[in-house]
Amino acid sequence: MFSLKDKIAIITGGGSGIGKAISLLFAKQGAIVHILEFNEISGQDTVNQILIEGGKAQCYSCDVSSQAKVKAVFELIGEVDILVNNAGVAHVGNVENTSESDFDRIFNVNVKGIYNCIHSGIPMMKAKGKGVILNMASVAASVGIADRFAYSMSKGASLTMTLSVAKDYLKDNIRCNCISPARVHTPFVDGFLEKNYPDNIEEMFAKLSATQPIGRMAKPEEIAHLALYLCSDEAGFITGTDYPIDGGFIRLNN
Repeated sequence: MFSLKDKIAIITGGGSGIGKAISLLFAKQGAIVHILEFNEISGQDTVNQILIEGGKAQCYSCDVSSQAKVKAVFELIGEVDILVNNAGVAHVGNVENTSESDFDRIFNVNVKGIYNCIHSGIPMMKAKGKGVILNMASVAASVGIADRFAYSMSKGASLTMTLSVAKDYLKDNIRCNCISPARVHTPFVDGFLEKNYPDNIEEMFAKLSATQPIGRMAKPEEIAHLALYLCSDEAGFITGTDYPIDGGFIRLNN
């Protein structure tokens, strides 16, 4: 079950965290993985790990906020069965202390980046007569989170773009869903703690973990398992749906 044998999978931001976990798992399940990564070194590290494990993968240096660069990479790859829009950046701040440049940066990567990849991928999927798109949203798209104004905006857009694309391409046999994780233990979290709480990292890590009712952060691999299911043939009846994977954050955090 959940075989992706010989399927062409394009994964953005596959160099670390959730994107890396998805890339490794998809390759393990037989997909030919193409990683679009702003940080080419980290992307190539993921590719090297896949190759060592006997999988097939390639990395492309790409800024997803540039439509011209995205289009060039997609044309180089030539076809796509699965598109995972995972690349994203974070920002801490409310509307008053979010600068225009901060807002633009979040929008260009988290929103325009998804648009650029879907814009290039849809014609290729239509030519094949099928395809799967998976966008990375967040619990921030569904509930208010303090000091995450621009980030929440971008993840709300990810969710609604998912619904729009799913409806527009039903007749083309193209499915589109999104995943909404709560806090996930990624290198970003470790870097955030080291930068802002260098003297009490363990205490702050415990506090962040406790914001999930289940009592811990998610592992990137757990998000990857859900991504695998939604991109597999076994999920062929699922489209236009947001899947929270949040340790009870949305429903139980009262």
